[in-house]
Amino acid sequence: MGFDDAPFDRSYRGDVLVVGAVFAGTRLDGVISTRVRRDGANAAQRLIDRLTGSKYFDQLQAVLLQGIAFAGFNVVDLQRLHQATGLPVLVVARHLPDFQAIREALLQRVPGGARKWRLVEAAGPMEPMAGLYVQRCGITPENTARLLAGLQQNGHLPEPLRVAHIIAGGVTTGESRHRA
Repeated sequence: MGFDDAPFDRSYRGDVLVVGAVFAGTRLDGVISTRVRRDGANAAQRLIDRLTGSKYFDQLQAVLLQGIAFAGFNVVDLQRLHQATGLPVLVVARHLPDFQAIREALLQRVPGGARKWRLVEAAGPMEPMAGLYVQRCGITPENTARLLAGLQQNGHLPEPLRVAHIIAGGVTTGESRHRA
């Protein structure tokens, strides 16, 4: 399953839609959604609740996240998500994030920023893999590479993340934009 958040205006301060695309191999099998607070601290719990309460839960083999934070700086606690679901968790990014800029923003401008920065650090370094950058929890590098390779059908981004991105944008703005 791949999760991505929906676009939102910079001035928006409420809950932001997060879409999960469930795949069986390269076939879309279902869609789930939840909402997380803009710059909040509830992303991991909302994902846990949605995943474990889903009819798709028993078929899932891994959780892929498009970035470690949703809705601005609502940072996902990867260890907690992994432990609560028993599933490997991968954070996937096209480009290596500027961790210094993220750290400064969290510590200087975001409520609870120090705790959120500790979650980013606890996720470990991003590793280059399959044309992407990945943080992983509960899965070996070899299995990560194999999983990603099997899900890369239309470019480097795994299909569950690409489709979640398209759905989230289309539902929120009326049509999907930008490349997924």
